[in-house]
Amino acid sequence: QVQLVESGGGLVQAGGSLRLSCAASGRTFSGYAMGWFRQAPGKEREFVAAISWSGSSTRYVESVKGRFTISRDNAKNMVYLQMNSLKPEDTAVYYCVADRGSPGSWSINNLDAWGQGTLVTVSS
Repeated sequence: QVQLVESGGGLVQAGGSLRLSCAASGRTFSGYAMGWFRQAPGKEREFVAAISWSGSSTRYVESVKGRFTISRDNAKNMVYLQMNSLKPEDTAVYYCVADRGSPGSWSINNLDAWGQGTLVTVSS
C-alpha cells in the first residue's frame, strides 16, 4: 500500500496561484496513476485531475482545464497540482489519490490510497 501526504494548501486571493504537492511512500511509486480530488463545504467529493504512471496522459475536470496542471516526478515519488487563476469556487479540501487502474476507470469509492487532504481557501 502506498501512503500519501499532501502539502501546499493555504489562503490565496482570487486570481492567485498555489502549488499542491503530494509525497508518496511505501510500495513502489511507479505503476500507480495519481490524481487529485476535492471536497468543498457542503458538497460531494469530486475529481479534479489525474496523471498516468508514465506521465504521458492527463485528465482534468472541465472547470479547471486551462488553469490547473498536474505533473509528477517519479524519481522523487512526488505529484504536483499547479493551480493558477484561482477562483472562490476552487475553495475545498484537496486530496491526493493513487490507484493502479487507469484514471478513466476510477471509482471514487474504490481507489487504492488517499491522502489526509490539504485545505485551499480562495478569497474574493
